[in-house]
Amino acid sequence: MPDTATPDPLARLSVQPVDPARPVADQIHGGLKTAILQGILPPGCLLSETEVGQRFGASRTPVRDAFTRLREDGLIVTWPSRGSYVAAISEGAVRQAQFLREALELAHVARLCEIGLSPRMQAMLTENIDAQARAAAARDMDRFQSLDDGFHVALAQATGYERAETLLVREKSALDRLRILSLSDGDHIARLLDQHQDILSSILARDTQAALAAMRAHLRVVLTTLADLKSRHAALFDDAPGSN
Repeated sequence: MPDTATPDPLARLSVQPVDPARPVADQIHGGLKTAILQGILPPGCLLSETEVGQRFGASRTPVRDAFTRLREDGLIVTWPSRGSYVAAISEGAVRQAQFLREALELAHVARLCEIGLSPRMQAMLTENIDAQARAAAARDMDRFQSLDDGFHVALAQATGYERAETLLVREKSALDRLRILSLSDGDHIARLLDQHQDILSSILARDTQAALAAMRAHLRVVLTTLADLKSRHAALFDDAPGSN
């Protein structure tokens, strides 16, 4: 249900000046997406194209482009004559995204076990996991999340297929808010780190079955935590009381 209690939800948004050297639509999309994923703009917040343009100092065209991408990400919904609102988390969308992401990432690790990792990629992934361990020890959740994303993107890039990374980033958008909610749990982070290490070790050993099993277990964690996250953050989900 739209949030009418807050007249200007964008007042919560910290906006950096637009860099004219970079695509403006990319900057608006990135800024709004981050704010939605972090809960700064919660479900139900009205997003006015005019107000967003004013906040970013941008014209309507890049704002509309950014809104189109946010709809494709499943992060906003638009109703004729009513406007665009931050979308609630849909359990159905989460399960569909997890299904598609699992299919993609199992294919990635199977191919990497077949073709092997280059020395450069081995070093990059090893350093990534070492950095994850440092971020986890420091409880730097933003850094850990960035490294987590980087680990999976690097695996996609290592396949040699250009669209692998694009498809992965698109399909995991529906899962990102759940990931951020769960990162407050130190035990959960330790488990993710162990799983990343298992995945990389299996790929380096060219053990396809072990790599597939490790990746499958890793990607299904979101399904095991879904019920708990729904109970603790009911207002963020589309089947919460009053959300329809």
